[in-house]
Amino acid sequence: MSAGVGPAVGTASATPAGGPVRPGRRSGSGRTLRRAEARAGLALISPTLVIVLVMVVLPIIWTVLLAFQRLRLLNLRSSGLFGNFTLANFATVFGSSGFWGNLATTLAYSVFGTAAAIGVGLMAALALRRRFRFRGLVRAAMLLPYVAPIVAVTYAWKTMLNPQFGVANHWGTRLLGWDEPIAFLSQRYSEVSIFGWQVGIPTALLTVIAFEAWRSFPFAFLFLTARLQAVPSVLEEAARVDGATISQRFRYIVFPQLLPTIAVLSVLRFIWTFNSFDDIYLLTGGGAGTEVISVAVFNSLTARGDIGGAAAQSLALAAVLAVLIGLYLWRMAPREEQS
Repeated sequence: MSAGVGPAVGTASATPAGGPVRPGRRSGSGRTLRRAEARAGLALISPTLVIVLVMVVLPIIWTVLLAFQRLRLLNLRSSGLFGNFTLANFATVFGSSGFWGNLATTLAYSVFGTAAAIGVGLMAALALRRRFRFRGLVRAAMLLPYVAPIVAVTYAWKTMLNPQFGVANHWGTRLLGWDEPIAFLSQRYSEVSIFGWQVGIPTALLTVIAFEAWRSFPFAFLFLTARLQAVPSVLEEAARVDGATISQRFRYIVFPQLLPTIAVLSVLRFIWTFNSFDDIYLLTGGGAGTEVISVAVFNSLTARGDIGGAAAQSLALAAVLAVLIGLYLWRMAPREEQS
């Protein structure tokens, strides 16, 4: 019995002696495998990194460098990447009353355009919530303003609002009792009598805001329609049984369910509207009190050839937008996560 036990004990004692070698080999092969996977992942994402670097990062860096140099379009070719840096462009921008006026116009256009687009999208989503015949066709037709070419729809609006032969003034003078046609896209203010008080209405600015709401509401309509379909119908049925009215069901059941989606839509639409250029430029060219900062940057670059000033205005636009988004993330985002 003792002779049989001896080899077994020897084998058991030999195992721990050779044991540490094999785990070490497995660890080394694991590190080699992780390095190979890291190299493969880097190789896969390298085309995207190169595209982002060339198309995004480098233009931003170049814009920042141009903003601190006094450059004109004529001497851009002869100037180097690192020239004589100065703060004169920013002093000119912030010291100009036109910049602050354009900033106020941009904020008004962004806030009211975003609110109107989301409001119209919400009403359309609620109106098409229940099933009816040809609902799919009507929903598809709702997307036409968003998918139509911007040049085509701006031309249609300019023709429709023309003070001489536009259909809006034609029916306005015949049915609504207008004394004279209204130049919606070229008239800065219109005098309107409200309870005996003459009030100046920014005609052209309200027109481009209405166009922005009309063109952008399908985006909000899609998001809100998808969220409405996810709202449990049991909650509304229980509220209906308890005697809640339509407005009460919307206020206490439907609207709280839509608040996170509306918050995300507000941020996205505000960013896009704040940077919008083509809508206003094609409709009014920035005239009649509709010159937002993006149009002012374009005019500064093309009309005056002031590259440094245009770059400084674009950086100021980005800084204002970053501050507003930072305030949103600081104040509103934690509340939405808690809700």
